[in-house]
Amino acid sequence: MGKLTTPDWILKGYKSKEEYEKAKGIKGKKSSEKFYKIKICPKCKGTEVGVLLGGEEGKGSKGWECSRCKWTGKNVDEKEVGEDEFLKHIEKMEGK
Repeated sequence: MGKLTTPDWILKGYKSKEEYEKAKGIKGKKSSEKFYKIKICPKCKGTEVGVLLGGEEGKGSKGWECSRCKWTGKNVDEKEVGEDEFLKHIEKMEGK
């Protein structure tokens, strides 16, 4: 087993590894937790937003529609959540 050495962030006088990495411009490793995006209605802030499909086949979608307040449009807000909160959201949506 090799000899242990003091980390650079301690030797250079930083209070934490994160502070040292921020000062040096080092991007940290990605966390092992997976993130998911939930669409949010810009009008009522509800999460019951779905794709509004177009008329002709192959033409794509017309945008987004909120089933709560009946808002339609193209500019929908997004919220990034962890796996636990996403699963709660899915369970809530399936219950309706």
